Order: sequence, then C-alpha cells, then structure tokens
Amino acid sequence: MNNSSAEFKKSDDRWKAPDIVPSIAYSNVEKAVEWLERVFGFKERSESRLSWPGGGMAWMEVGNSLFQVGTPDETWGQTTENRGVMMKVYVDELDRHYDNASMQGAEIVCEPMDGFWGGRTYRALDLEGNMWEISQAGRDLSSDQWKLPPGVVRGKS
Repeated sequence: MNNSSAEFKKSDDRWKAPDIVPSIAYSNVEKAVEWLERVFGFKERSESRLSWPGGGMAWMEVGNSLFQVGTPDETWGQTTENRGVMMKVYVDELDRHYDNASMQGAEIVCEPMDGFWGGRTYRALDLEGNMWEISQAGRDLSSDQWKLPPGVVRGKS
C-alpha cells in the first residue's frame, strides 16, 4: 500500500499519528483541503473529516507526517488573521513540486534555491496566506558540513 492512512493505524485500529500534529486555521476547510491536495499534492484522511454549522476540521497526510486544518478555534482566541506559523515540508522532487505549485496558482515568495546547509527549498503562500517552505528530501547536511555565510556562527555562544 502507498502513502495512505493505513500507515498511521495500529493493528488494533486506534488512531495513529506522529508525536507532533500541527494545526492551521482556515476560514473554509473544504476549499483549503482541495487547494492543498491540488497544489501541494497532500492527501486528506477524508474518512475523518468533521463538519458542523460554521466550521470543520480535516487531517492531511504528507509522507509519514500529519497536520490538521480547521476553522479557527474560539477557545484559543484563534483567527485566520493572526498568522505566525510557517510549515516546512520535505518532498521527493522539489523542482517538479515547485512547477506544479506555480502552475496551480500558489503565490511564490521565494523561487527554488540552494541553501548553505545543503538543502534546496522554495517558499509559497497558500490560498489564505499561510507560509509554507517546501524542501528537497535527503539533501540537508549535518551541521558540521554547513558552509556558513559570513557573520553566522554555529553552536552555543
């Protein structure tokens, strides 16, 4: 079986998730899920989507990771206007991912570039302005191999 929700389930059919599951607020969960699938190629756990009058939530799979999208949670004082989280996602073919995201209308903030840490990334905003950094899987070097730019030091000072 490929990258599916089966990978996240235990043999006893209990919900399985990574240790950290970030959540991003969207004003329209249905549109957000469609956009994230079409533009970034993520996969929804569609059997788990919840909807209620004025809101909803869904879970998106990316490789062996999981994150939640949902309408703002009033108990946290959350709105779609108070951004502050940037999601970083590793993909197998960054340039192909970038081409698709560009063609599908993602707002590109930074085109693909190689970083001092050996990685290759691009940055985009989604349909509601959330920040995404997409990174090529398997390229990041160990910190002792980084080619630091002038004025940057590694480790505790």
